[in-house]
Amino acid sequence: MNMEERGEPVVDTSTTTVHTLGVRDKKEGRRLRYMQKDGRFPVVFQKAPGDWSPYVMDIFTTLVEIRWRVMLLVFSLSYILSWLFFGLCYWLIAYVHGDTDNLESSPCVENVRGFTGAFLYSMETQATIGYGFRGMTENCMVAIVVVTIQDVFSCLLDTIVIGIVVSKMASARKRAQTVGFSKCAVVNLRDGALCVSWRIGDFRGNHILEGVIRAQLVRYVKKPLGFVVISYQDLELQNRDIVLATPAIIIHKLQPGSPLYTLSPEDLLDDDFELVVSFTYTGDSTGMLHQTRTSYTPADIRWGQRFQDVLRAGKKHYKADYALFNETTWMSVPQLSAEEYNRRGRPSEDNHPLSTTLKTNGHICQANIDLTAEVMQQTFL
Repeated sequence: MNMEERGEPVVDTSTTTVHTLGVRDKKEGRRLRYMQKDGRFPVVFQKAPGDWSPYVMDIFTTLVEIRWRVMLLVFSLSYILSWLFFGLCYWLIAYVHGDTDNLESSPCVENVRGFTGAFLYSMETQATIGYGFRGMTENCMVAIVVVTIQDVFSCLLDTIVIGIVVSKMASARKRAQTVGFSKCAVVNLRDGALCVSWRIGDFRGNHILEGVIRAQLVRYVKKPLGFVVISYQDLELQNRDIVLATPAIIIHKLQPGSPLYTLSPEDLLDDDFELVVSFTYTGDSTGMLHQTRTSYTPADIRWGQRFQDVLRAGKKHYKADYALFNETTWMSVPQLSAEEYNRRGRPSEDNHPLSTTLKTNGHICQANIDLTAEVMQQTFL
């Protein structure tokens, strides 16, 4: 008699990647995240109207952070307005010198008798085109001073434009998009101790020289009048310094001193915190410092699961299958907090609150799942 005939529930997780409980999804919809999954912070700074001093004082950073279309508009206008300004200066010099009225006189600038010619000469000078039709003469010292100032300004403007474009193209945010964390974190047993872990991987062929993982537990308490006080607690990690040549699993052991030490699966559903993780590293191609970050809410933490293996050894290479990067499978884990689990002296499977038979990739195993009136939902690929 098989398990289905005996009335034991069987869950097939052969194509299941994420297993969630319904209560978590409802709570997630009501909660404002401290950090988005892509690492952005949903924070808006409210200041007095018209206070632009931080953006003006650090104009280089402001230009690097603005969108490409806005930056191209700003740079185009900076060139066009500078051509118009110096063209107006040359036209005024020609007008005062009488070049616009007396065509027989020796002009300050050859073939500049009106504003159109002055604008074209300004553009040719700043862009170093030099068609040879218009040129500066020795008749006006003021015109010589203006063209000198324009040449210096042109070099300065080109330097700023090139520097900002290069900085924007080599932005650390672009490299950070090729290093990713798993969509969820898991809680399982490692060496007889309960641990929470998540996976990180580099999706590019040129890998990372060195990197440091950091994790913080963020909680916030609502105060009267809508104000919020945020607290931070650092988590101790077993493998903080890693070389990310292959996908790695980051482990935090639930032991005394951990802010998650007293949380049981039921408490996890009702708790309100955010696990903020970051990876600061140096790329081997550019030598630049980058950072990738994400966060996990209680709804993103899967109790009693583990990540599937992604690394295989070939004849000449190690093969990392990133199609399995976010996939998880069930495993036998006590439905107890780490504090209660250690206090009971790591009880046997017979003392677990609830034992349910699971079928994972064709293999039968015993796993502990305390449903407690929640409905289990499965998200398939």
